[in-house]
Amino acid sequence: MILPIIGYGDPVLKRKAKEISASYPNLKELIGNMYETMYNASGVGLAAPQVGESIRLFIIDTSPFLDMDDEKIQDLQVIRVKKVFINPTIVDETGESWLFEEGCLSIPNIRENIRRKSDIFIEYYDENFISKKENFSGIVARVIQHEYDHIQGILFTDKLTSFKKRLLKNKLNNIEKGKIEIDYLMNFYQK
Repeated sequence: MILPIIGYGDPVLKRKAKEISASYPNLKELIGNMYETMYNASGVGLAAPQVGESIRLFIIDTSPFLDMDDEKIQDLQVIRVKKVFINPTIVDETGESWLFEEGCLSIPNIRENIRRKSDIFIEYYDENFISKKENFSGIVARVIQHEYDHIQGILFTDKLTSFKKRLLKNKLNNIEKGKIEIDYLMNFYQK
């Protein structure tokens, strides 16, 4: 089932999400719905707070990046990674910081260059609550860092300079009010 994506301005997006246990109700169904929602919106990642669930869960599927030209794919170390991350902790971020234009399904029609480290080491549980410890690099690390920020209550716009934020103020206000055109289901915060 396609779920509405929560739009910029909703407090759930700024809240640090809670850990869950393997007995979390309807977890498999939620994960399936999140994948369906993400694919419907042409995303590469989706965190539970973006569908109104303030829990430490996010999903990624980096396959859309494989459509880039071959040279760009190599530069970004693009591989297909489709994974579920439950109760993750990024233990270490290393490597060079690099800029890449990011967007967010909760903040449609805005894309900005964000600086992130190139490599991460993360501990998490998969969808079967099996403990994992893995290293990721390049674009996969970036997607994970972006989604991890969501469960920490951080949006990519929080990483922008105050000058950039002022330039985007009207666009962000329009998103908050639902005054945008998008081709996927969204819910906007009603104060």
